[in-house]
Amino acid sequence: MKLRTYALVPLALSCTAAFAQERSPDMHTTTYDTRQGELIVHWGQPAPRSYGPPPAFAQLDRHGVGYITSDEADAYPPLANDFIYADTNRDGRISRAEYEHWLKSR
Repeated sequence: MKLRTYALVPLALSCTAAFAQERSPDMHTTTYDTRQGELIVHWGQPAPRSYGPPPAFAQLDRHGVGYITSDEADAYPPLANDFIYADTNRDGRISRAEYEHWLKSR
């Protein structure tokens, strides 16, 4: 029996970190009574992070060359996440027009 208890400790510790985030309305909780005691199960998606309003194009275009590179997009995580989609002509950089289009599609 003790082996089973110890085997679940790493799993429990990793789950604790995952649910330390803010809870969203999509999160659910169920409690079960077991022989070892109460078992609480949480499931669902964490609340989305808030990054604030998107920065101006000039703020992201640090070199002032008229486009945003992948490295420059890292300054605003939602753009970095969507870089491949924002770069509609697939030239490896985001122009001002592509950035404006991405902002409208958000």
